[in-house]
Amino acid sequence: MPRSDTSISRRMRRLFNAFVTLTIVVIILTVSTIALYQVRYRKFLHNITTVSEFNQNFKEEIDLKMYYYVVGSRYSEGLPVAEVLEAEKLAGSLIESTTDKDSLTAITSVLDLCKTLETQMQTIAETESYDDRQIQLENNIYVLTSLIQEYMYDYLYFEAVQLNEMQKEIQIQLIIEITIILLLVACAVVFLARYTSRITKSVSVPVEKLGKRIKDIGGGDLTVKEPVQSDIYEIKDLSVGMENMVARMDNLMKESKDKQESLRKAELALLQAQINPHFLYNTLDTIIWLIEAGKSDDAVEMVANLSSFFRSSLSNGEDIISLGDEEKQVISYLQIQQVRYKDILTFSVDIDPDIKSVRMPKLTLQPLVENALYHGVKLKRAAGHISVTGHLDGEDIVLIVKDDGAGMTEERLAQIRQSLASKERVGFGLTTVHERLQLFFGDRYGLSVESEEGEGTTVTARIPASKEE
Repeated sequence: MPRSDTSISRRMRRLFNAFVTLTIVVIILTVSTIALYQVRYRKFLHNITTVSEFNQNFKEEIDLKMYYYVVGSRYSEGLPVAEVLEAEKLAGSLIESTTDKDSLTAITSVLDLCKTLETQMQTIAETESYDDRQIQLENNIYVLTSLIQEYMYDYLYFEAVQLNEMQKEIQIQLIIEITIILLLVACAVVFLARYTSRITKSVSVPVEKLGKRIKDIGGGDLTVKEPVQSDIYEIKDLSVGMENMVARMDNLMKESKDKQESLRKAELALLQAQINPHFLYNTLDTIIWLIEAGKSDDAVEMVANLSSFFRSSLSNGEDIISLGDEEKQVISYLQIQQVRYKDILTFSVDIDPDIKSVRMPKLTLQPLVENALYHGVKLKRAAGHISVTGHLDGEDIVLIVKDDGAGMTEERLAQIRQSLASKERVGFGLTTVHERLQLFFGDRYGLSVESEEGEGTTVTARIPASKEE
């Protein structure tokens, strides 16, 4: 073999070895980074999964069972110590795996408050005076359960913030790694170009093909293709190694995209509003009352409305539904509540038919209507009206829930507006709907509130008019 052929072979081998070495280094760095973030992600996922076991209706259940116990109701099952111990166990397990300062403070407060709650329960059990037990129930038990639930929501919020920060770190790291890989490919192209003019036709043709392939990769084509065919085994090995690298790059891109999507779903899951089970209990009680009163037709209509309401709530497992489906759910909800509050509640729903196909997160209007009923019309203690309207405003959809109920003081209205701006947990239903709309559509969308004491409250939701998901 001529000496020149040996020189070409040696140089090509050096190129290949250098290329493989750099590729391995990049892969090692990439795998190490992914492993590091995987450990952190599993930690956050463990914490979120553990918190999901916390009873979302902890306060309502403890308060109700303690009330039954204090008044000596026949529904009393004794002190709900088991529920408190379960909450203590959950908080204790979270303390061991929580590292964020704010999250640790919140969950530690939950544990301390649970222990205090258990002590207060025993104190009530040892108190014989009915009046003293009522005072302890109001001043101790109700306050402690409210604090426990509030601190648990604070913990969820701080963990969500940590998930968001980790997502940003992953994005930055991905950009750095892709840049390194593209620089590596560019260096390989330059190095090969220097030898193109010195090699024979049998070498130049596959090298030109290889150069074109590298340019395609640099242009974003990460489709795995057949290696370049050549009699020079070094060129062939280089082509095979490059296609393997493309496959790994493509897999890393897909894995990173999946991780980002999982983080986003986790954030939304933390903010997903929950339907109050007391609504179901009260509705079933009303149906029983209608049947006992011989109003079977009204009972059948209420069961149909309840079925329609929960069918809309489930939405075949979809989080995104049409405005028309959201309207049906709100109408079912109001029809059910109108049977219960027929002496004080009237309502109207007027949504422009042209916008009913617009897609939006489900459970957007129902929490707003529920707030209007329970914090507006009911507190008015007189007949009240709730109106739901929707219309097109430029490139946006404006949905308005208005009541003529009790309204808010200026101080309370300022507090609600501040909570929407800072995403503090004041008025959890409104804050949750506001955050979900901003997560889906951006910061320029969400809720705004207007209210006047004694006159009523108006809540406006703004979403984009696009019909695409």
